Amino acid sequence: MNIGVIADTHGLLRPRAAEALAGSDLIIHAGDIGQDAVLDRLEHIAPVIAIRGNIDTSGRAADLPDTRVLDFAGHQLFLLHDVKTLDPCAAAGCRIIIAGHSHKPRNDVLDGVLYFNPGSAGRRRFRLPITVGRLTLLPGTAKGTIIPLDLT
Repeated sequence: MNIGVIADTHGLLRPRAAEALAGSDLIIHAGDIGQDAVLDRLEHIAPVIAIRGNIDTSGRAADLPDTRVLDFAGHQLFLLHDVKTLDPCAAAGCRIIIAGHSHKPRNDVLDGVLYFNPGSAGRRRFRLPITVGRLTLLPGTAKGTIIPLDLT
């Protein structure tokens, strides 16, 4: 299963981000969506599962949950916007933690858990890269990839 992962669009879905997510079986948006149009455009690419970020106070995003637990290809995934607010009890048993918020891409395994942040696909913050991510899930294996977006 190929899952496109995006976060921190803040109302901007760049054409390059949409291109990078093409071919996904599913898209996860890890919050700070910003505008309903972002979800609408992503839904034309693949089914979308999203959570609310700290700026998501209106539109469809305001009604999204703060966290979600998903089960795909034998893997449990825990979604939240800010990994600093992670409740270990809520994520117990999950081997993949997906977060956004920091705008910093992350693809690290700690104590057998994959911590994955696709970075920000929205407006540039500081000197951080503009990125999206991809998770490839196979039985017994999960691989995360950060995809830098060429904005030239």
